[in-house]
Amino acid sequence: MANIGDLWDDVARAVAFLSRIPVPQRHFVSHDGRLDRAVRAFPVAGMLIALPAATVAALLVAFQMSALFAAFIVIAVQVLATGALHEDGLGDTADGFGGGRDRESALAIMKDSRVGTYGALALILSVGLRVSALASFLPLLMPIGAGLTLLAVAALTRAAMVWHWSSLPPARSDGVAASAGTPDPKATSTALGSAVLSALLLFYMASVPAIAVLLALAVFALTARAFERIASRKLGGHTGDTIGATQQLTEIATLGTLALTI
Repeated sequence: MANIGDLWDDVARAVAFLSRIPVPQRHFVSHDGRLDRAVRAFPVAGMLIALPAATVAALLVAFQMSALFAAFIVIAVQVLATGALHEDGLGDTADGFGGGRDRESALAIMKDSRVGTYGALALILSVGLRVSALASFLPLLMPIGAGLTLLAVAALTRAAMVWHWSSLPPARSDGVAASAGTPDPKATSTALGSAVLSALLLFYMASVPAIAVLLALAVFALTARAFERIASRKLGGHTGDTIGATQQLTEIATLGTLALTI
């Protein structure tokens, strides 16, 4: 029972870290703010955070709403649930990587709350690509399949955050990610393994073609790895912004692959 209680606490802490969803304070009693072990629950937390959007997607597909309208609503619900945390990370990362002449200037730009040209374009492309991908394949799935597919993508992309976080050192010592600690290797393996297994099961239940699943997983992994290398070259490590950007980039890549293959 203690292990179950600890796991549930980790899920609650992960939900609080990854979204704006209120979490009971009892899950944070005597907690030091570190997430080195709680990252194991990121895929589960991702699915819980995506559950409202998945439910909306299933309902809109069931009522045969316009595919484009349904896709915009799904993305809107996702943004409301997360408080646009991951989008904020993507925008700041794009500004820093695009406008920074060196590591120090890139980090300074990323810390600035203002949105620049690179960040604005990245956000426009992120929303546009995700909406167009969803509009492409959601009508091809059964209502429950549409919802399950979104849950699978949510599990994978939150695991990608753990992958990025654990693969690189902190780029700054005073950042949110640095203060939250370094993911425990066992917790990282649990997050990645549970995300892939959950996604495979959910894709199977959604009747997504096997070739689409395999290609989506491959593109997902390649995208996470490629961005890890870019962040290492630009910053020499990760920040909270690059962790959020990882979620966005892998979601775009995974949804785009599904749109091309379903």
